Amino acid sequence: MSVDYLHEKWYHNHMKTLKFKLYQHKQNRHLKRSINAAGVIYNYCIALHKRYYRMWGKHLNCAKLQAHIAKLRKKNQFWQSVGSQAVQDICQRIEKAYQLFFKHNNKGVRPPGFKKVKKYKSFTLKQAGYKFLGGNRVKIGNRVYQYWKSREIEGTVKTLTIKRTPLGELFMVVVVDNVINPQVKFTTSKIAGFDFGLKTFLTCSDGSKIESPQFFKQSLNGLKKASRQHSLKLKGSMSQERARKNLVRKYENVASRRRDWFWKLAHELTSRFDVLCFETLNLKGMHRLWGRKVSDLAFGEFLQILEWVAKKKHKQVVFVDQWYPSTKTCSSCGHVLESLDLSIREWRCPSCQSVNGRDENASRNICAVGASTVRLGEKRGLEGNPQRAILNP
Repeated sequence: MSVDYLHEKWYHNHMKTLKFKLYQHKQNRHLKRSINAAGVIYNYCIALHKRYYRMWGKHLNCAKLQAHIAKLRKKNQFWQSVGSQAVQDICQRIEKAYQLFFKHNNKGVRPPGFKKVKKYKSFTLKQAGYKFLGGNRVKIGNRVYQYWKSREIEGTVKTLTIKRTPLGELFMVVVVDNVINPQVKFTTSKIAGFDFGLKTFLTCSDGSKIESPQFFKQSLNGLKKASRQHSLKLKGSMSQERARKNLVRKYENVASRRRDWFWKLAHELTSRFDVLCFETLNLKGMHRLWGRKVSDLAFGEFLQILEWVAKKKHKQVVFVDQWYPSTKTCSSCGHVLESLDLSIREWRCPSCQSVNGRDENASRNICAVGASTVRLGEKRGLEGNPQRAILNP
């Protein structure tokens, strides 16, 4: 897949996100300057929040902060390189982060902190500050930029975000609304259940297995070597910057190969089956237990891509409740074990004496639950988004 690939993410309220790469051009420095200015404003806002709390013992109101920053912006030419709406968005982002902290601080959520300006990634424009011209041109501020137009932008544009990658490349992310939700169409009349695993990426209810290439593990030696070279360079030197870019390219290569494999796998599965059933996963809990291995498998990213492909091909993705005991339930007779250790890969049912492979048994149960409750799911509100349901048997 080329670097100017399009990524779409679907939401329940018929919104989607389109991602386009901007052409390399010397005037892109103005956008990078705007991102740097956004980073400076962000850090200034964080400092104001901390100072306000030390002085008054209260949280700084978002509207007050926006009004104060608007006054300062009139006197600062560097700050004016960021659109007024982008500045408001920065204040709103900080407000959301603080509200999340107030709500979940007992669970280890930290308040928003300072960020390095060089690592600051983006700024967002909402109703104004941009205009789409004919062809592949977009006007941002007073300047016109070109982008790789891999498809038409359909629907009402809600926001436009300019993002900077660690390599310095610029992408335009557009959120659009009023997208027509297609109806589900069945072509193969086949339904399948899938069980994720650390050893086998996907175990299908029809008996087939899909192994993960584990791209990160394959590239680990090269990444370690590039990381060592970067750490040995003199801080702030040009050689350190070259080593940093070399390291970033290696990481991006891993992510691109994994993403390409996910797209191909998603198209293959949606061509074979009309309804695909999965168990809802606690990805954060899995990451705490198994760390890098779970990150390399990237289950969440694959499901995101699969849902997008299913939406485009009018197929259906069903999610079974994560507390359903798919592994401990015998797929032959329905007997449920009290407990099943993670190390046990195969077990005999005490009721019907059938031998069940752990992953194969789980995939068959997920398929059975998905098949029996898919119509019930539609009655519960699946009509609004027929490609995705979370079913609790």
